[in-house]
Amino acid sequence: MGPIHWNVDPEIVTLFDTLPIKYYGILFTIGLLLGYEIVKRIYKLENIPVEHLEKLSIYLFVGILVGARLGHCLFYDFAYFSQHPLEMFLPFRIVAGDWQFTGFSGLASHGGSIGAILSIILYCLKTKTALLWVLDRVAIGAPVTGACIRLGNFMNSEIYGKPTNGDYGVIFMQDDLIARHPTQLYEALSYLLIFGLLWYLYKMTTLKNNQGFIFGVLLATLFLARLVLEVFKENQVAFEDTMTLNMGQWLSIPFVLVGIILMVISKRKTTVL
Repeated sequence: MGPIHWNVDPEIVTLFDTLPIKYYGILFTIGLLLGYEIVKRIYKLENIPVEHLEKLSIYLFVGILVGARLGHCLFYDFAYFSQHPLEMFLPFRIVAGDWQFTGFSGLASHGGSIGAILSIILYCLKTKTALLWVLDRVAIGAPVTGACIRLGNFMNSEIYGKPTNGDYGVIFMQDDLIARHPTQLYEALSYLLIFGLLWYLYKMTTLKNNQGFIFGVLLATLFLARLVLEVFKENQVAFEDTMTLNMGQWLSIPFVLVGIILMVISKRKTTVL
């Protein structure tokens, strides 16, 4: 059968000759909306006013975007952005004194996860809402958002895998003519399976009453998947070539450990934190 040749233009259209509309941005937005709708359904099932979720969603949107951006700048390209700090927060790059629109092309999922958690903590402090209750509900929609983001990476022909060394895989023709593991699709599929698991735990078991358990399952499974799939992925930056584990794997380990600890604690004692 042979490998799939992938040569999709990441840009759908360019508005006003300067503003590119990309598949990545569209899929990122779709992912956020789908995640919101899933959590909204949960709020309705539990007779929680949707207005509470609307306020939370603002915190989450800002937290995810800022966290993902800072995560990329600090974890993967600190040498550049330490010299160009404005470009961390603006969708422009300054070249020879001219401002060029680039969008927020550098976003890191680990940073987005940290930003999301911190924004939920801030929301709960402001509204005096049970933290782990919110984390458990938001956790169910999160993998769907993650899957859409990885599909966006696939449309961008980025964050792809190592060569398959066979007559299978995907050839990302905008980069080279080598058949590679489509790790973006591997991750998207794994995230959808994790969503199915979390939805089952919520609907078919009483574990949702053990606050923190579902969130712990999310952290443990999602970042374990990331830890494993990084084996098939090309390093994103040059300094990772000298590392035993790449940056994505090192950043995943604490999340997995925290997830396991949360599951153990929540099974022993139902908390109201």
